[in-house]
Amino acid sequence: MEFKDYYTTLGIERNATQDEVKRAYRKLARKYHPDINKSQDAEQRFKEIGEAYEVLQDTEKRAAYDKFGSNWEAGQDFSPPPDWDAGFEFQGGGYTQADASQFSDFFESLFGRKSAFGQRGGFQGQQASFYGKGQDLHAKIVISLEDIFHGSKQTLTLQRPTVDANGHVIVRPHTLQVTIPKGVTEGQRIRLEGQGGAGMGGGANGDLYLEVILADHPHFTVNNRDILLTLPITPWEAALGATIPVPTLGGIVELKIPANSQTGRKMRLKGRGICSAKVSGDQYVTLTVMVPRPKTEKDQELYRQMAESMSFNPRSHLGVRS
Repeated sequence: MEFKDYYTTLGIERNATQDEVKRAYRKLARKYHPDINKSQDAEQRFKEIGEAYEVLQDTEKRAAYDKFGSNWEAGQDFSPPPDWDAGFEFQGGGYTQADASQFSDFFESLFGRKSAFGQRGGFQGQQASFYGKGQDLHAKIVISLEDIFHGSKQTLTLQRPTVDANGHVIVRPHTLQVTIPKGVTEGQRIRLEGQGGAGMGGGANGDLYLEVILADHPHFTVNNRDILLTLPITPWEAALGATIPVPTLGGIVELKIPANSQTGRKMRLKGRGICSAKVSGDQYVTLTVMVPRPKTEKDQELYRQMAESMSFNPRSHLGVRS
């Protein structure tokens, strides 16, 4: 997927004010509107201009886009990480354009339906306007598995986009104390009352909703509340059985490996997953037998002795003789 330089599309500088963005769009939209311009590429240019304006006229989308834009050039191969928009506060509310299907794959990868910026309705659309209550805001935060397993208190600094007195989009840091509940799962939202947009006319502030994203872990993966671990074992541990230490989020436990175990065998550690006050998860350990490489002549001789003394053919079910 190619990176799109929206500033180049509108013919403006990266430090352009919001008014300059609007003027550039209006000028180009009139020039390339298909009803006026009958050139072959007019319709495509009109769509590109509309897409660029969709991003740059929106304070939140522009600030998030600028996070990447300074490091990329138009046409470069581009793939945003899943948590690229983490740490930005936003209001949400979908697109200003009536037909979002006209936008490119690049736009969709950043601001599409799977992105917080592209969501409609839900609590994002419920903008509390009664009694001058402030706008609800939303942000994604990346949390480690350990913090979710144990629960924690953290100091987070989020980025809140806004427009300064000169019309430029700037990002102000918003630092706050957050309690991460024990057992929260990915995608769950934590509500911080009164931490959203300021109220008007004496109205209460809006709320801030934090959507949890799990950080990658070097050993574990997650399936809902279950923790998954691939555990390497030796051939003799698999054949003879053994009791070996296994890491869990709660610490090291001793796991009994039954004799004659094979690669792919799955074992359950009950209650060792992500647990809340009401729901418990488990840890599943999948065994993989690792065959050591013979590094010396003595090692090779040991393998030859095993080949001669053990009548074992793992391909017998295929009708193939050793």
